Amino acid sequence: MFFYLLLAYATIEATTGASQSTASKAVRLALALVLGAWYWAFLVTRSRTPRRDLLYLVGAVGLWAPLIALDPVFLTLGFGVLAPFCLHDLRHGAAVVLVVAVGWIWQLAREEGAVPWPAVAAGCVFAAGTLLSIGYVGTIVRQSRERQRLIEQLQATRAELATAERQAGTLAERQRLARDLHDTLTQGFASVVLLLEAAEESLATGRPVDRHIHQALRSARDNLAESRRVVWALRPRPLTEQPLPQALQELTGQLAEETGLQAETLITGTARPLSAEVEEALLRIAQEALANVRKHAAASRVTLTLSYLDDAVTLDVHDDGVGFDHAATAAAAGAGLGLRAMAERVAALGGRLAVESAPGEGTTIAVEAPVPAGEHRVEPAEQAPR
Repeated sequence: MFFYLLLAYATIEATTGASQSTASKAVRLALALVLGAWYWAFLVTRSRTPRRDLLYLVGAVGLWAPLIALDPVFLTLGFGVLAPFCLHDLRHGAAVVLVVAVGWIWQLAREEGAVPWPAVAAGCVFAAGTLLSIGYVGTIVRQSRERQRLIEQLQATRAELATAERQAGTLAERQRLARDLHDTLTQGFASVVLLLEAAEESLATGRPVDRHIHQALRSARDNLAESRRVVWALRPRPLTEQPLPQALQELTGQLAEETGLQAETLITGTARPLSAEVEEALLRIAQEALANVRKHAAASRVTLTLSYLDDAVTLDVHDDGVGFDHAATAAAAGAGLGLRAMAERVAALGGRLAVESAPGEGTTIAVEAPVPAGEHRVEPAEQAPR
């Protein structure tokens, strides 16, 4: 707007004099219109033409110089024509102010034959004020550009953070699937292998193998059904059909039937529904602990104790097997996948996991998970009424 006001003022001054010919007025008016269009095309519309600033500067100066030659009044257009470059650098602004001031004094001297000192003083005051204005506006423009740059950096950082969060979520989901697959497929196949090995041994000694084969088939079918539920991200089958205490009793009953161990589940405190996350974690931990007893403990008795406290629930799995040096094992090679999966599940609940074992003294796995007051399990029927 400032440029077009200057352009309009200079054009009117240059075309209203009686001494100019019609052709001279037409040339001045045409050049002024072309300069206005040039300014609009490059600066008002913010053209994305390559080397826009250079093209604008060449064209603007090429149009401005003939206008000055035709009439010095067009010198005042310098503030508008070169204003975008003045704001980038105060030195450019000083050069423009100097050119305009000298041109104005020269015009005044040519027209009046002398330059009055009041005019010189006024010109100096005008030049100083203009430079201060250019410096102030230039500072605002630079701050705005810096602010825009910081905003763009912030947006880029947010995008990177969102990408990192998605990657972290993907990694967490992979770890969860790894735990679920380990707690289902791996344990199920291990049970099938042990039962088939028992059947093979019985077959070699001439003993009946029907019971072992029947148990292996049942374990394989259960494992297949459970793996399908893991793939579809459903809750464990035992918890969809019965409460957690009964699901744990089913685990120890199945272990006793398949291995001949004395396995039992004890419930202390007043049983109450828990959140789906807590119940699933406790069930998976119990499955992993009993699978370890089956594979490694060489135990004759295992006891699983589920205790309901006022603000927590605990699960203890104790066997009288061969035990192991837990501290030495962890320091030497790190905990196995099963213990790591247990620890990750407990950590996700904000609880605690303790493993107590020593060679020849059996093993105890103790889990404590906090249970906020009033927490209850939401059944599928409650989530989506049919």
